[in-house]
Amino acid sequence: MISSGNWTIRAVPNLSDNYAWLLRDEATGTVALCDPGEAEPNLAALQDMPEPGRLDWVLLTHHHPDHIDGVAEVVAATGAKVLGAAADGHRLPALDLSVHPGDSIPLGSGTIEVLDSPGHTIGHVALFIPEAHAVLCGDTLFSLGCGRLLEGTPADMFRALRLLDALPGDTLVLCGHEYTESNARFALTVEPDNAALRARAEEVREQRKAGHPTVPTTLDEERATNPFLRAGDEATLAARRAAKDVFKG
Repeated sequence: MISSGNWTIRAVPNLSDNYAWLLRDEATGTVALCDPGEAEPNLAALQDMPEPGRLDWVLLTHHHPDHIDGVAEVVAATGAKVLGAAADGHRLPALDLSVHPGDSIPLGSGTIEVLDSPGHTIGHVALFIPEAHAVLCGDTLFSLGCGRLLEGTPADMFRALRLLDALPGDTLVLCGHEYTESNARFALTVEPDNAALRARAEEVREQRKAGHPTVPTTLDEERATNPFLRAGDEATLAARRAAKDVFKG
């Protein structure tokens, strides 16, 4: 559990390498859970909160099963409402609030700013909470990586990453998977002389040896080390993503 602004944030391991994110606004007690791929660990985590079992909102970034399969059971247990992208509504669980890029939605004493972040999927959104200095970015931006282009194009991903890159440098990157160690191995083939990247790769190795998560990271850290966020144009991003797709290191 970490504190950021008036919010507390917790990464909840789900499935084999997913993270759901549990956020609490300390000013109002409002609790939100992002992308529950399964129910049990998230319901257990809610019992450790100051108001055990309270959950006000389930927040969804995209439709993949490893991000939504726990929603029905979590909602049944807590009565939480579900927020997700209107564009993905036909393949998300039933939504209580359908949102569009550019929307600003109240959440406790703060707000959710909805950002368009296609590339991995069409309809993917990132959810920026300025008061928590955090962005829930699903499978768009990872620590030292970005999502596979399963539905979108390099142009989609490039625009999405530029939109995320425009957020403040201290923004916490709350991504959907523990991929950092493998991402680091690829990133070092792209920028082997990047001292910040070499230091980050060593830090990540030690974190994983100790069984610790490598996220959240910050946008400033990613700007210094992430070869996809550092790609200066769409063609460079496309080439790096294609190389990562076949990377065996």
